[in-house]
Amino acid sequence: MSVALALALAAAQMQGMDHAGHMPGMTMPMPKPAAKPKPSAKPKPSAKPKATAKPKRRDVPDAKQAKPAAPMQMPEVAACSPEHAAMGHCEAPASMPTTGPTEPCPPEHAAMGHCSAAPGDAAASGTALPAGDAPAPAAPAPTYADRIWGAGAMGPARARLRHQHGGMTFTQVMLNIAELQPRGGRDGYRWDGEAWFGGDVDRLVVKSEGDGRLGTRASGEVQALYSRAIGPYFNVQGGIRQEIGADRRYAVAGIEGLAPYWFDVEATAFLSDRGDVLARVEGYYDQRITQRLILQPRAELNLSAQDVAQDRIGAGLVDAELGLRLRYELRREFAPYVGVSWERAFGETRRLRGGDGGAVVALGVRAWF
Repeated sequence: MSVALALALAAAQMQGMDHAGHMPGMTMPMPKPAAKPKPSAKPKPSAKPKATAKPKRRDVPDAKQAKPAAPMQMPEVAACSPEHAAMGHCEAPASMPTTGPTEPCPPEHAAMGHCSAAPGDAAASGTALPAGDAPAPAAPAPTYADRIWGAGAMGPARARLRHQHGGMTFTQVMLNIAELQPRGGRDGYRWDGEAWFGGDVDRLVVKSEGDGRLGTRASGEVQALYSRAIGPYFNVQGGIRQEIGADRRYAVAGIEGLAPYWFDVEATAFLSDRGDVLARVEGYYDQRITQRLILQPRAELNLSAQDVAQDRIGAGLVDAELGLRLRYELRREFAPYVGVSWERAFGETRRLRGGDGGAVVALGVRAWF
């Protein structure tokens, strides 16, 4: 209502305004006076809103009256596996079930505790066997060709195949030292080498070493030995030794091989036909300076358990030899060298030999084929 009254007062003021009088020369159309607005009827008071219906009380279960829910039915499991038992899902049985031949237990499952192989599991074989120290199963024999050609015809063929794949025989002649030792008119010479024939395990070995002066009789020895490998790097040897220029023979027992860090070592014991016991220890090492230039230090010691006057040998350390030789391999099989060798007798041997020894220059060649 107040709005209607305000509009009516505004219309009356507008009728009282004369714009033509204020703006000369302009004829403003005068709007017709608007009809007096009829007073609008008093609005009837709206009906009171009906009270909304109260929400119906939901049926809330009474804690006192509510019944506890039935527990969820879990599917029954046939057995409680170890991993479920570890997580607390179930309890493991007192003892693990033992599988039988109808349900084999693989080794990897047995190792994880899922099952245990039956002791008398006849179906288990090879890697399916449980861990232990049982002997390995026999390797299968490739006898398929026997069904056609017969075992008698295939036997020689298999023997030849094994011979050509690791069972072959080899030979080698190695001349490690063959040198001339100039000594101002008393020039000497020396040799040390061996030859062998056989396979990787069993061999026949012939060794020889000695020295002498030009124009005089040489002294040395020859050994004939049976050699058997006792490992990848060492051989045991046994045989006889014959002196050159003397009616003396020895029984020989020794070991030789390649020690760690590539040292060639050899230890030998001798028992003469007169009961004299001697021993020898020697070794050398090939130090490669280049692919062809090689420096070889070498040492040899001779020992005796007793005095042997006829051979000018005293008990204890008989003599020692130290050498240093530098060789150049023109080929792997042929290498000339130059070096120096120092020898000295000790103890009673030195007295018997008259103080012989000293350092000498050596010119020689090392060869093998």
